[in-house]
Amino acid sequence: MTDTVTIFDTTLRDGEQSPGCSMTMPEKLKIAEALVELGVDVIEAGFPIASPGDFEAVRAVAQKFGDRTTICGLARCRREDIERVAEALRGISKPRIHVFLATSPIHREFKLKMAEAEIVKSTVEHVQLARSFCDNVEFSPEDAARTELDFLCEVVEKAISAGATTVNIPDTVGYATPNHYFKVISYLKQQVSNIGQAVISTHCHNDLGLAVANSLAAVEAGARQVECTINGLGERAGNAALEEIVMAIKTRKDFYGVETHINTPRLCGTSRLVSSITGMLVQRNKAIVGQNAFAHEAGIHQHGMLQNRSTYEIMRSEDVGFVGENMVLGKHSGRHAFRARVTELGYTLDDAKLQKVFDDFIALADKKKNVYDADIVALIDKQTIVSVERWKLVQFHIGAGTGTIPTATVELRDDANPEAPVSFRDAAIGDGPVDAVCKAMERIIGVTAELKDYQVRAVSGGEDAQGEASVEIAFAGRRYHGKAVSTDIIEASALAYLKALNKAVSETPKA
Repeated sequence: MTDTVTIFDTTLRDGEQSPGCSMTMPEKLKIAEALVELGVDVIEAGFPIASPGDFEAVRAVAQKFGDRTTICGLARCRREDIERVAEALRGISKPRIHVFLATSPIHREFKLKMAEAEIVKSTVEHVQLARSFCDNVEFSPEDAARTELDFLCEVVEKAISAGATTVNIPDTVGYATPNHYFKVISYLKQQVSNIGQAVISTHCHNDLGLAVANSLAAVEAGARQVECTINGLGERAGNAALEEIVMAIKTRKDFYGVETHINTPRLCGTSRLVSSITGMLVQRNKAIVGQNAFAHEAGIHQHGMLQNRSTYEIMRSEDVGFVGENMVLGKHSGRHAFRARVTELGYTLDDAKLQKVFDDFIALADKKKNVYDADIVALIDKQTIVSVERWKLVQFHIGAGTGTIPTATVELRDDANPEAPVSFRDAAIGDGPVDAVCKAMERIIGVTAELKDYQVRAVSGGEDAQGEASVEIAFAGRRYHGKAVSTDIIEASALAYLKALNKAVSETPKA
């Protein structure tokens, strides 16, 4: 009988801690829904004590999905933290409380200023407290990879005796190597007398580019839970990438002898969703979900592929839901053909959303000679990604060229009162047409933001390809992302910037 590895996704907690990746409540719920459909076993929804917003987000995710999959909240070894998690998860059928406390010498001395005996006492006390609220309790000795093995064994054994059902062994700073981490997990299995009463888990960071390799080494050693994030999001260099872990286990089942519950054809769609919401673009050569992941340009590779796909592909693109650039439809295609293609691409849309996407498709087909799968996916993402949009772009006009000062006139509609929207117009000059449009929008809304990142890429091929603009702005001490597509890159840039501004003003306290 094949063992199953539990996939613990922490995109909404550790992933959101990545600078600039904060999400709104509707965005978190959208990602949580995608994770449930992906088949994730545990969703770590947040750190409830961190802020009222975090508490409400964990509560909302728990209430909506807590009967479909396990929902977890993070807590330090503090009574108030644990009670806050318990409150956020109250009433759901599948709660988990995740308690952590650092154990490494450097953390004991400089961060906690606690002796080993104090660490053990606090661990036992707070695991027992968490267990009084919930039967499913996870304990993490933070920075375990740099903790003395004998002390790590003592803490883990006492945590299990106190009621921990999962013991997570974090490589918090990405210090471990695969052989090192394998030995840590193996040592725990050999030396901790009650280790069979708990699931061993991994949580690896990618500071040396080894998060996935370390996690897989732990699975080889006997770990049966992997903590990971979509696209490897996370602090600093990120966490182990869920899609890489899952496909390594699936592709090399002959070696690992384990499996997961993940619905792998949803991997690429979930990756795109998280990228769109967080603004963190996926590199073209990213394993599994990158744009080039299944591209073959070298002649010898193409020849081999024509003879037998397995010559140069160890997995099928359809197994991960990869969408290429196959031309499928034109402006004369009907609604039924369009619906069929949307279904083939792995999307399920209700009639209202399908009609909106179809209307956008017809409008795009009038502008583009060829419409590709990637274009259709971009249109679907546009309609399905939840965004806060008080201000809407009505129209803009630019004047730019060699020897002229770039200017822009913009009209925005304020939908603060949907029953009586009001339109405003203003103009501005800038360093270029995009800058001028953005400054005009800022003048209308009454805010000034700092542009931190701006990227434009082609969604598909051809001179008439849609352009996807992605922006990151800083406002009131926080960062916000916006992304939009259009065959006009200035329009795409303006829409992306406006999305970021809408997020910023929606979270700004009113005077």
